[in-house]
Amino acid sequence: MGDGLLIQEGSSVKATGRIAQIPVSEAYLSRVINALAKPIDGRGEISASESRLIESPAPGIISRRSVYEPLQTGLIAIDSMIPIGRGQRELIIGDRQTGKTAVATDTILNQQGQNVICVYVAVGQKASSVAQVVTTLQERGAMEYTIVVAETADSPATLQYLAPYTGAALAEY
Repeated sequence: MGDGLLIQEGSSVKATGRIAQIPVSEAYLSRVINALAKPIDGRGEISASESRLIESPAPGIISRRSVYEPLQTGLIAIDSMIPIGRGQRELIIGDRQTGKTAVATDTILNQQGQNVICVYVAVGQKASSVAQVVTTLQERGAMEYTIVVAETADSPATLQYLAPYTGAALAEY
């Protein structure tokens, strides 16, 4: 798979007959990758012996383990009014310049020493904004337990669509 930028009218494409999957391993910790799990941080390739479907069906409500342990965000308003459970996926949605990135980075920074792995997925942001988040996480020692999946505003829509699924697949590993 790739970004598909070279595909045009009249191009020949073939189905592989396989469902899209990404490599997974603990080697992704502290790395910045794209939606296809390829490193984009300039630190070389990532070796992984296992793979996981990008889009796997969620387990049924009965078979899921209940959320019993809270994840402290460090933001009192969120922790008291809309607590997040450890292991939960959380979509942070809102208008421009409303603090979505600040909430996410504060939450990640608050996990230091908590034996938690964080996956930050940036969809449609400017590359400079993603770089700023990564720099903040590196300076505070949070990249040790964080994976960043980024598809910036100039990425094809298909890759932006896949980014959250890649993040979830890595988190579920």
